Amino acid sequence: MTIRSLLSRKGRSLLTMLGIVIGVAGVIIIISLGAGAQSLVLGQVNKLGSNLLSIQPGKSDPKGPPAQVYGVVVTTLVESDAEALRSSSQVPHAVGVNGLVRGVGTVVWQNKSTETNFIGTDFGYAQVVNFSMMSGEFISETANSGGAKVAVLGSKVADALFAGTGVDPIGQVIKVRSASQKDAGGIPLRIVGVVAPRGSAFFQDQDDQIFVPLTIAEGQLLGIHYLQMISIKVDSSENVDQTISDVTSVLKTRHRILSDDDIDFTVRNQAAAADILKTITSALSLFLTSMAAISLVVGGVGILNIMLATVAERTREIGLRKAVGATNGMVMRQFLLEAGTLTFIGGAFGIIIGIVLSYLMAVLMRYLGFDWDFVISISSVLVAVGVSILTGVIFGLYPSFKASKLNPIDALRYE
Repeated sequence: MTIRSLLSRKGRSLLTMLGIVIGVAGVIIIISLGAGAQSLVLGQVNKLGSNLLSIQPGKSDPKGPPAQVYGVVVTTLVESDAEALRSSSQVPHAVGVNGLVRGVGTVVWQNKSTETNFIGTDFGYAQVVNFSMMSGEFISETANSGGAKVAVLGSKVADALFAGTGVDPIGQVIKVRSASQKDAGGIPLRIVGVVAPRGSAFFQDQDDQIFVPLTIAEGQLLGIHYLQMISIKVDSSENVDQTISDVTSVLKTRHRILSDDDIDFTVRNQAAAADILKTITSALSLFLTSMAAISLVVGGVGILNIMLATVAERTREIGLRKAVGATNGMVMRQFLLEAGTLTFIGGAFGIIIGIVLSYLMAVLMRYLGFDWDFVISISSVLVAVGVSILTGVIFGLYPSFKASKLNPIDALRYE
């Protein structure tokens, strides 16, 4: 009877279900996007390396942006600071330390060239950051300390210069010039390695870059004598706070700082930054889910209106049923079942549409270069369906009660 009743009003039933479909699909999509965003953040941290600390020049709020974001050039960190932290017995839990500078430049090989990022670093980079070599080796301690003119290419740079040539990049000589050296011929560097593909991390393409010794990047490409960052890898997450304290103590001594007010560097915990991002994505996901849930309420109001109109249209039918013995409970159950069926079918279609759209969005994000996971939580599906059915029951309760209380004589005389 319920199915026949709904099929006899196909257009009205479809429009009634539409609000439920949109609400359920919206809840599933938003929860899926939130889970995908959190997995992306964790993936970015794991790519760069876990238990990482970054030391940046200049004092700033550890929870706020560094001074460089505002265009301020701070020169308080130098290469000897990184060497001191690497060799100091006062930082026992540091398993890797590297100094780093970066810039934008042009790489030329024969008649081919490509614009890319260059990173000036030392052998400690391989101890701090998670990556593997496709071929060759990374910059060695000897090459860095001796000022050897060598380079390591990211996989995209290697493809841009050597794809289709049949030439092995290892041993080839490229010329590199920074953006500020537009008219210069470039510094010749011998390729000693190619890094295996790494993908993107924190919206930076880890494959579209090259690595050069720190001394070459500082002195010949950028013309500076300070570091933009020092990275430290800690042996375990339990020792991160202690290492922050140790690093602060060593640098305060080296920089002759007596008061915390005069500190000229900032130590940041990358895992803590990732936790902040996760908290933000969770809060945003909860907010958007609440917005999507409003459409379920809107759908419930639609069911209320349609069921009230249905009761009015079927008043004579209700009177006839009650005249031949239908009880108030039977009439009430009939209309509740119709409301529940509408929301159940709408919820089922909402689940299918939500899962399909979530998958398509995950595919799109991967196409754009993000390591986005397709995540569908069973709990989100159950919650969405449960809420939709509950919405139908709640908003169908009053029309059902109203129908059950109709006087059969008055109902039979209703025109």
